[in-house]
Amino acid sequence: MRNFLNARAASLQPSGIRKFFDIVSEMKDAISLGVGEPDFVTPWGIRDAAVRSIQKGYTQYTGNRGLPELREEIAYYLKNRFFVDAEAEHTIVTVGASEAIDLVIRAICEFGDEILVPDPSYVSYAPCVSLAGGKAIPVRCVADNGFILTPESLERAITEKTKALILAYPNNPTGGIMTKEQLEAIVPVIEKHDLLVIDDEIYAELTYGGRHCSIASLPGMQSRTVLISGFSKAFAMTGWRVGFVCAPPEIDDAIFKIHQYTIMCAPRMSQAAAIYALKEGREDNYAVVEEMTEEYNRRRRFLVASFHKMGLSCFEPKGAFYVFPSVESTGLTGEAFANGLLQEKKVAVVPGSAFGACGVYHVRCSYATGMAQLSEAVDRISDFVYHCKG
Repeated sequence: MRNFLNARAASLQPSGIRKFFDIVSEMKDAISLGVGEPDFVTPWGIRDAAVRSIQKGYTQYTGNRGLPELREEIAYYLKNRFFVDAEAEHTIVTVGASEAIDLVIRAICEFGDEILVPDPSYVSYAPCVSLAGGKAIPVRCVADNGFILTPESLERAITEKTKALILAYPNNPTGGIMTKEQLEAIVPVIEKHDLLVIDDEIYAELTYGGRHCSIASLPGMQSRTVLISGFSKAFAMTGWRVGFVCAPPEIDDAIFKIHQYTIMCAPRMSQAAAIYALKEGREDNYAVVEEMTEEYNRRRRFLVASFHKMGLSCFEPKGAFYVFPSVESTGLTGEAFANGLLQEKKVAVVPGSAFGACGVYHVRCSYATGMAQLSEAVDRISDFVYHCKG
């Protein structure tokens, strides 16, 4: 029998995150600091809106773009929270931000196109580019300058084949952010090389010490920016699988056609819940966002201080809910450290190499879990580090 597999799909490596949690899910007394999922329950008003939608019999497909009311609320939300002039008619409600990422890359990628990807960054970007026939080009980001993209690092990575830049701030896994001034510094490079920006802002609400700045809000940038976000992180709605993408008209049309043929529409009850999050319960839910952010901030400070106490270098994250300590001083790579920690101390963290070559001596730890578990995990990690250095 001939080989029926797509060569690009066959060559993909399994997720560097999931393999650890397949193990930890069956390990008694294990603590997971891996999955990027809020430990907060979706606010009651949002849940109740979905229940009421089902009770009323609203269980049919919606239009392919999503409910008009939700798209209007998304446009209003982006304008009032982040000063982005998004248009409801060019907004698509997706099955999480993950679908949006895949849609956009497939819509723009020709075979051999190069897409710039921050290194380190979210594990799905490079595989999505590969599956679309493109080539993901890593752009080195380092702790010394806050894991940001610089004009110089971008220039070094650009060739005549470069088509787009994936921008991912606040960043997973580092917690790095880019300020308005830092974004303004890379705009001339983007314009000089006529690049599209694929801007993943799923962590936009989770920043510490200031409001997130969207590159789409900068002069001249909205027309060359595809903005992706969703409800999973800020509103504790991971399992609802509802996100959105806002794109310039010519790109929006291509994204929409792929969405039509592959997904059709996001779940109606999830869309009803999202409408409540942005409209009926707007002020209450923004208050919940602030409460969650304050709690994450407390955990963030605790973990950074704890790693420094262990003698591990640790960049202080400014957004999202991850820390990305270096374990190089233990003599181990991030993968060896994560494997040893899981087997010896039953604590799951993610090897930094899962997010790019620049993370080889790092591990990612999520603080989207309670303080009691974080405290116990820190004790176990500290003991493991002590014996590694012993």
